[in-house]
Amino acid sequence: MMPKVDGITVLEMIRKASTIPVILLTAKGQEEDKLFGYEMGADDYITKPFSPKVLIAKVKALLKRTSEESFSSSKEYDGLTINKLSHEVKVNKEIINLSPKEFELLSYLSDNEGIALSRDTILDNVWGLDYYGDLRTVDTNIKRLREKLGDKSSCIVTVRGSGYRFEAKK
Repeated sequence: MMPKVDGITVLEMIRKASTIPVILLTAKGQEEDKLFGYEMGADDYITKPFSPKVLIAKVKALLKRTSEESFSSSKEYDGLTINKLSHEVKVNKEIINLSPKEFELLSYLSDNEGIALSRDTILDNVWGLDYYGDLRTVDTNIKRLREKLGDKSSCIVTVRGSGYRFEAKK
């Protein structure tokens, strides 16, 4: 019931890019609507009218559960360590300095380990849907990232005619 796009479509777009917690807040209270919302990936479904205190409690519980799951530790890939909480990347226990975009790019690739990602997909998810740059932006940043990763640059594999894939031993 939003003006330009419905909530389920927004939820689908979010799920394509992220596993961030989503609570649907809607006037649709039918059982079928709730089931469909959960099937599409909603973490919770609240119908109007609702209690603000209950909404806050649900948000707190959801954030507590998801932050413990997804940010409890850093990821280790055979000498390459990516710590999302501290925004630190280490190669063989030595900290390397990455720009914010380089860190975001490496994080996105590692979150999608083993998946061939097109340049368009990477551009949309790292630079955002409203970025009107060239696809070569991805190539340039991959090149810089590989240079900084040194002997761990082989973790970022070029998929000919498609884009890039992150492959590393854990």
